[in-house]
Amino acid sequence: MPWTSLCELSELTENQGTYVEIGGFQLAVFLSAGKVHVLDNLCPHAGGSLAGGHVEEGCAVCPVHHWCFQLDNGQIPGSPGVAVRVYPTRLKQREGAGTLVQA
Repeated sequence: MPWTSLCELSELTENQGTYVEIGGFQLAVFLSAGKVHVLDNLCPHAGGSLAGGHVEEGCAVCPVHHWCFQLDNGQIPGSPGVAVRVYPTRLKQREGAGTLVQA
C-alpha cells in the first residue's frame, strides 16, 4: 500500500481535530495520547465535520450532535454497524525537517 503524506505532526493539536483533504478524500486527523488517528471526516448522522470536533475518552466527538466515534475502529460504542472509516497511519521522520503524518 502506498503511503500519502497528510500533514506535519507539528500542525496537530492534542485532542483536537484537523481537516485534511487529499486526492478527493476529506479526512479528520487527531493526535491523542501521542498517537495519530485518521478517520473519514463526515459524520454519517448529519454530515458534520469530525475535524471540527475533539477527542473525549478515546473517541472523536462530532461537533454537531456529539456522536462519538472510537479512534481505533471508527465504531460508535454500543451501536454495532454505525461507523466511519479509519485509516492506518505512520509517522515519517525527515532528515533536517519535521515529522510527516502519513496514511
